[in-house]
Amino acid sequence: MDRLDNTVRPYAWGSRTAIPRLLGTEPTGEPQAEMWMGAHPGAPSRTARGTLAEVIDADPERELGKEAVAKFGPRLPFLLKILAADAPLSLQVHPDLAQAREGYADEERRGVPLDAPERNYKDANHKPELICALTEFDGLCGFRPPQRAADLLAALGVDSLKPYVDLLHARPEDAALREVLTAILTADREETARTVAEAAAACARLGGDHAPYAQLAHHYPGDPGVLAAMLLNHVRLQPGEALFLGAGVPHAYLSGLGVEIMANSDNVLRCGLTPKHVDVPELLRVVRFEASDPGVLRPEAAPDGEEVYETPTDEFRLSRHVLPEGGTAHDLTRDTPQILLCTAGAVRAGEHELGPGRSVFVPAGEKAEISGAGTVFRATVVV
Repeated sequence: MDRLDNTVRPYAWGSRTAIPRLLGTEPTGEPQAEMWMGAHPGAPSRTARGTLAEVIDADPERELGKEAVAKFGPRLPFLLKILAADAPLSLQVHPDLAQAREGYADEERRGVPLDAPERNYKDANHKPELICALTEFDGLCGFRPPQRAADLLAALGVDSLKPYVDLLHARPEDAALREVLTAILTADREETARTVAEAAAACARLGGDHAPYAQLAHHYPGDPGVLAAMLLNHVRLQPGEALFLGAGVPHAYLSGLGVEIMANSDNVLRCGLTPKHVDVPELLRVVRFEASDPGVLRPEAAPDGEEVYETPTDEFRLSRHVLPEGGTAHDLTRDTPQILLCTAGAVRAGEHELGPGRSVFVPAGEKAEISGAGTVFRATVVV
C-alpha cells in the first residue's frame, strides 16, 4: 500500500480556500481547483517507489492484476480527483468510445498537433465521469424538455429570444434542441452578446430558477454558452449525492466541493462558458439531443457497510465507507487496483494514518484494511 502525494491544479475557476480547508493547510493565494489521484501522465501521484505511473509501468500485472490488464490494458483506467469550483467550468460534452477513436484517428491523419488549441481529441478513449458532492454542489446536466426551456426563455421578455422560443414549441424534441443550440452557437457574436446582456439583466431581476444564469453571465459576459445553459437542467446536490455524466450529455459544474472520478481521458468538446476553442460541427456530432432527468444518484448499501454509486461504466467504481467511532475494521482487499481517499475524520488504512484529503494506492490483491472514525471513498474498477 502506497501513500500518495498528489498534485493540485491551479485552474482559474478553482476555489482559493476549499481544498486547503479540507487538507488543513494554509491557502496559497492562488486558485486550487483539482487534486489529482492516479497515474495520469499530466500529473501522476507520487509514491515512495516513484510516480504511480512509473510504479505501474514497471510491473502492470502485479500492480493492477491480470484481469484488469486484460480488460483495460497496462494502465490505471481511472483518475480520481477532489474538485473545488468557485466559478463555472466550461459547458461541455464527452464522446463515446467509437466517436473518440474516430475523432482521434482523424486528427492524427490530418497532423493536428496534440497541443494545438483547436485539437478536440487528445486520446482515443471515452470519458464517462461521476461527481459526488462533499458540500452543496451546483451544476447543469442534460437537456430540459423543450417546453420547459421555452418557458424559461419566454419569461425573460427578450425579443431576440423569441425565435428560439418558437422553435422549441414547434419542432419535435430532437430537432428543437438541435436547431436552437446550433442557432445559439452560430449566431453573430455581437448580436449574441447584446442578447446575453439583456437576458442576464432579466435573470437577475426575476431570480428563482433564473438566478444561476445571471451568475453565469457575470462570469462570462456575452458568452453564447449562457443561452445554451438555459436549455439544460440546473441541479443542486446535497453532500453524498452524485451525478453520472455519460457520453453526449451536455453539462457544467458551477460551484462546490466534490469527489470526481472519470475514465482516464482528456477528450472534451466545449459548448461555451470558455475562451477556448468551440468546434461547433464536431460538437453537434457528439451531443445527444434528448431531454433527460439529471438522475441524482444516492449510494446503495452493499455488504460490510460499503455504499456504492452504481454506474454503467467498468473503468471505475466509486463507493464509500462511513466509519463510526468505535466501529470494527473493514477488509477491502480486492483483486483489482484501488485508491482509498479519506474525506472526513481520522482513519487507518493498513499502516497509514489518513486525515481529510489524504489517500493511498492499493495494488491488486494487497491486504487493505481500514479502521477508525471517518469517511473513506474507494475507487477501483469492474472486471
